[in-house]
Amino acid sequence: MKILPRSAFGQTVLLIGLLLFLNQIVIYITFSLYVVQPHQQQLNQLLAKQVRVVFIDIEDANLSPKMAKAFHHETGIGVYREFDALRLGLAEATFYPMISQEMSELLGGQAEVRISHGDEYLFWIRPPQAPHLWVQIPVDGMDKGNFSPLVFFLLVIGLLSIIGGWVFVRQLNRPLKSLQRAAEDVGRGDFPEPLTEGGTSEIMAVTQAFNHMSKGIKQLEDDRNLLMAGISHDLRTPLTRIRLASEMMNEQDAFLKEGIETDIDDMNNIIDQFIDYIRHDSKDKAELGDLNVLVQEALQIETPADREITFHPEDCPKIPIRHVAMKRVLANLVQNAIRYTSDKIEVFTGVDKATKTVFFKVSDQGNGIPEEDIERLFQPFTQGDTARGTEGSGLGLAIIKRIVDTHGGKVVLSNKESGGLEAKVSLPMSFL
Repeated sequence: MKILPRSAFGQTVLLIGLLLFLNQIVIYITFSLYVVQPHQQQLNQLLAKQVRVVFIDIEDANLSPKMAKAFHHETGIGVYREFDALRLGLAEATFYPMISQEMSELLGGQAEVRISHGDEYLFWIRPPQAPHLWVQIPVDGMDKGNFSPLVFFLLVIGLLSIIGGWVFVRQLNRPLKSLQRAAEDVGRGDFPEPLTEGGTSEIMAVTQAFNHMSKGIKQLEDDRNLLMAGISHDLRTPLTRIRLASEMMNEQDAFLKEGIETDIDDMNNIIDQFIDYIRHDSKDKAELGDLNVLVQEALQIETPADREITFHPEDCPKIPIRHVAMKRVLANLVQNAIRYTSDKIEVFTGVDKATKTVFFKVSDQGNGIPEEDIERLFQPFTQGDTARGTEGSGLGLAIIKRIVDTHGGKVVLSNKESGGLEAKVSLPMSFL
């Protein structure tokens, strides 16, 4: 399992977030060194001076109760013996080692500092001048929230920075998403409208180049369709004249007439295959459909009266299908099976949850295909060996593969252990 994102969007957001996090750490350290620490040092110096004032004119660091009460009334600073200090809140105060160490240096001896907070912050200091006494100094203007505003500020700034970076990167990558979808459409044979040239100068240049490429490919596709239509028309015209001429041949030339008509039919079939390969039903729009219904419709048309084709359906969810094109795929596979075997033919449908695909399989009992020839059979003008026959133009499987590719699917041929060939077409549950 990979933790780091692989998309440019995710990596950019992660990089921005990391840089912002490091920046916040640097700001926090800098603020602590140049703002918080000097402020704390000034506070400690002020507290140390107040402690010295308490014992400035007192011999043996003794303070009478009457004087302590008067001092507290005038300055708010209290001086208590440990028993009284514990009763007044010293027990709940928190010990601060670093402040105690700094206070010891300022007072010239071992000192201890504790801090308690309620309605106000109270600093409890045990000075080296009177280790048996505790000096209580209230500090106004400090509350519990004053110790965390910097952290809160950094969190808010960091969060806003990450959100801003995310919005910026998302806006930056939006043209790339449009470019990706348009490239997928072109790969399926659909040519979208020219993309809007927006974003950064680099993305605009890429978008402009893509629009130019898409326009060129569409022009080539149109020229090829026009060329093929013209060739088909020009070839069918003399073939029709040859067929008419053969109809007027004498009875003694019947065998010759039959051969000519067979050749004409083969040539017409080859022309149809060329047109099918070029067209591959690009105008047929994908719609949600039931694969089982499509298979049943195709089998009703393609099953000869003297052959047995068994259909084994399973429950399948509706998937986006180019109906006419996919029926042609199934029809070609069934016709191949009928041509190359005289035994029973089986058709299966099902769902592969692991790959999130819906599939159909056509299985025959023929002689199969050599393993080394399977992959090349999907190339145009490639035919199988004599075990599977050599008639036709060699475009059947190429047409099948091209149609399946436009669906984002996969077609696989495999020899069965029991003998025969199995053709499996897997289609994603969603490809649009």
